[in-house]
Amino acid sequence: MTVVTRFAPSPTGFLHIGGARTALFNWLYARHNKGKFLLRIEDTDRERSTDAAIEAIFEGLKWLGLDWDEEPVFQFSRRERHAEVARQLLAEGKAYYCYASREELAEMRETARAEGRPPVYDGRWRDRDPSEVPAGVDPVVRFKSPNEGVTIVNDLVQGDVTFANEQLDDMILLRADGTPTYMLSVVVDDYDMGITDIIRGDDHLTNAARQQQLIEAIGWPVPRRAHIPLIHGPDGAKLSKRHGALGVEAYRDMGYLPEALRNYLLRLGWSHGDDEVISTEQAIDWFNIENIGKSAARFDFAKLENLNGIYIRNADDAYLTALVAPILAQKTGQEIDPNRLKLIEKAMNGLKERAKSVNSLADSSLFLIAERPLALDEKAESLITEEASAVLKQLADRLETLEIWDKDTVEEAVRATAEVAGLKLGKIAQPLRAALTGTTVSPGIFDVLEVLGREQSIGRIRDAVSNRK
Repeated sequence: MTVVTRFAPSPTGFLHIGGARTALFNWLYARHNKGKFLLRIEDTDRERSTDAAIEAIFEGLKWLGLDWDEEPVFQFSRRERHAEVARQLLAEGKAYYCYASREELAEMRETARAEGRPPVYDGRWRDRDPSEVPAGVDPVVRFKSPNEGVTIVNDLVQGDVTFANEQLDDMILLRADGTPTYMLSVVVDDYDMGITDIIRGDDHLTNAARQQQLIEAIGWPVPRRAHIPLIHGPDGAKLSKRHGALGVEAYRDMGYLPEALRNYLLRLGWSHGDDEVISTEQAIDWFNIENIGKSAARFDFAKLENLNGIYIRNADDAYLTALVAPILAQKTGQEIDPNRLKLIEKAMNGLKERAKSVNSLADSSLFLIAERPLALDEKAESLITEEASAVLKQLADRLETLEIWDKDTVEEAVRATAEVAGLKLGKIAQPLRAALTGTTVSPGIFDVLEVLGREQSIGRIRDAVSNRK
């Protein structure tokens, strides 16, 4: 049997981090088993569903590299099929019309609470005589769920989870206006889409029991299910915006690489020994349900940032240059000249060593495209002392004489200048870095000289000397 999984978000907001992990686990399970990964947009909540949210879900999944295998299914468009199944259950006596008013239901719940019982529907229209039907009332259709015994959800992560049937009331299948409810729609869509395995958050466990009752009443096979613990913040509390419960696009905008975020999400609740850095190929090869933990995972920005740094250091220089280009264009207010992008790519090997995000990588690249005279930050400016200016002038004069401009020759010139001045290398390297980059942090100073080239390097050094305050 071909494994078929699905990701079924509601388009009422962005693709949040918990949803992204659910999509990832379903995608990996399908790819590992050479099956299918399907996408279903559960847009039955017409008031809250938006086209912008649908587009955000599509873009978020694409950015993460989670491709789906068939055209997305839009749940609302299948409402007639869902209603058809409800009518079939009515005809078989497995569902019934309920005429209870909102006031009756509110009173029913209040009484149950006062008596210490669960505030569930009491089944008052379950076996009523049709002669008692009130005039002018549009009924809902309720499922006639078992009211004795237990329902056992065989879960691949949680084990067997038992629900007392008396706790699971007769859920609504069709509203009074004839529209199907979420619970009915999910069951029908999963069957019609051929879903064999459902991986989702453990907040759906009660839904699983209700849906299982409905599936068995219809006579369909029950999919395998794996309910994964939710993601919590570092303090153990439910994940909120302050912890990182943001849209996937926010992580992109903060400068995280999709492959780094994908790796981090994989490790939130799943493990493979002590492996932390896991490639997509390894993830597909290794992923299984058995290694999903039973306890809630904790989101940690520091760990994500560290992992992102590892991915940046190992990333292709041209790839990173393409990512920083639009950020630099936004910062400078103009498109970056292709020749300057080549300069950034040439320097990227040194730039990425200290970067923790694409944004910080862009910031550290700014000096390469800055116009002369270079603006120095406060720390850099403090390094251009009278003594440093004198040595930098000597260095500029020596650099003017070089016939070959490469890393080795400029290094030799800098060291020779320091030796003549009776200084340790650091005493000249730091003010030199300030003059060349406008900051006190950069790639290796000899790499910077080589990348900037003769004209720009010497010009910046002389600018710093002449502009010393």
